[in-house]
Amino acid sequence: MGVAVSPFQIDSRVADFIDKPRKMLIDGKWVNAASGKTFPTYNPATGEVLAQIAEGDRADIDAAVKAARKAFDSGPWSRMTPSERGKLIWKLADLLDEHVEELATLETLDNGKALTIARAADVPLAADMFRYMAGWATKLEGTTIPISVPYTPGAQYLAYTLREPVGVIGQIIPWNFPLLMAAWKLGPALASGCTVVLKPAEQTPLSALRLGELILEAGFPDGVVNIVPGYGETAGAALAAHDAVDKVAFTGSTEVGKLIVHAATGNLKKVSLELGGKSPNVVFKDSDLDTAIAGSASAIFFNHGQCCCAGSRLYVERPVFDRVVDGVAAQAKKIKVGSGLEPETSMGPLVSEEQLQRVCNYLEIGMAEGAKAVSGGKKLGNKGYFVEPTVLVNTKESMKVVQEEIFGPVVAAIPFDDVEELMPRANDTVYGLAAGIWTKDISKAHKVAAGLRAGTVWINCYNIFDAALPFGGYKQSGWGREMGKDVLELYTQTKAVCTRL
Repeated sequence: MGVAVSPFQIDSRVADFIDKPRKMLIDGKWVNAASGKTFPTYNPATGEVLAQIAEGDRADIDAAVKAARKAFDSGPWSRMTPSERGKLIWKLADLLDEHVEELATLETLDNGKALTIARAADVPLAADMFRYMAGWATKLEGTTIPISVPYTPGAQYLAYTLREPVGVIGQIIPWNFPLLMAAWKLGPALASGCTVVLKPAEQTPLSALRLGELILEAGFPDGVVNIVPGYGETAGAALAAHDAVDKVAFTGSTEVGKLIVHAATGNLKKVSLELGGKSPNVVFKDSDLDTAIAGSASAIFFNHGQCCCAGSRLYVERPVFDRVVDGVAAQAKKIKVGSGLEPETSMGPLVSEEQLQRVCNYLEIGMAEGAKAVSGGKKLGNKGYFVEPTVLVNTKESMKVVQEEIFGPVVAAIPFDDVEELMPRANDTVYGLAAGIWTKDISKAHKVAAGLRAGTVWINCYNIFDAALPFGGYKQSGWGREMGKDVLELYTQTKAVCTRL
């Protein structure tokens, strides 16, 4: 399995975009960091510097929050009708469609993912999210409530509720799906009438900054969306702790999520979290094994395993264990690993040197604890951040590779004998984000789905996402739900109004 990292001719618009130092968006203007500092973002396929980015810090976050506060409290955004807001969000979706190739290329260069995937999934799903949320802008309704007040006999009241925006939102997004995660966060916040300070991951800021240009082109008022790149421990921490921020929404690791919660206690701002996972993917002997094998391989190897919901614990009923493991390993060996710009590439590099070291360290720990790699198991090539798609056997629940989130293309395969034995083992994790079930027995499928402590359960499929389908976790996989109508609960609050007639 070789690695292709040969150079490619990229779109001239993309070349121009990354050739100039990228500034931050505050109050409708592109500005340098107050400190004048910049930081590099790297091409994961080569390890070389891709672009220089303005490095936001506490002062920049403060300026962005003030701009968002003004836009929410007294700017034109607060006076716009829901229909006008919805039209702007829809226009932004149209602009994403117009710039698919450019945005997909930026995503591939910055994140490493295959261009074919970014073009077919990341950008279209982001546009779809904005369109779905554009429709909700006009549908955030209150209710009238008949009330009975025993201590005012004979009095009549008109009581109703209003759904109102929370206010200024701090949003911190991860590096695995940079553009899509920006859409997941921005769409519902804007539809609800909130204003936003968005901090993209320092590893992958480019598509968010290009999105900022499209937001201005769409005609959003100044200060409604502010984008401040920077490091988590500085810009991210300042945003989470800022007393003028009404809510912080974070997607990332569980460890950082706990820090976000602690930082938010100053003004008791609302918090929503979409965090890590160690998702069980269960294959029963009565499943369509060819479909289950292909689906299980996709469950772990999609996006290089850099998915919070990746099916990283593969539980297989013992009579078909060897067949399923051999099948998934065969799929792993067929994966074309290389630069995301290579048309034949199906798996690009990991996002950073740090992530490569993390994954390789887990592989070393797993082998030391007794695991065996039937495919992969090590770093690939001498240039870029590549690792082999890996299937581990001889694993047990006590191992770190089974309990802890690796966030790479590494699956631990474990046999089981019956459902009663399976359920406590599948739920034996601090996480509860997602799970997969493969069986032809629909009754068993639904019983197992009910018993799994996970926010999403896929039956005879995996990694199926839609803007209308809520996504989020149980236990330490987070608070709240992204997407669907449920996400609007995170960005609105209810006011009760009572009038004596």
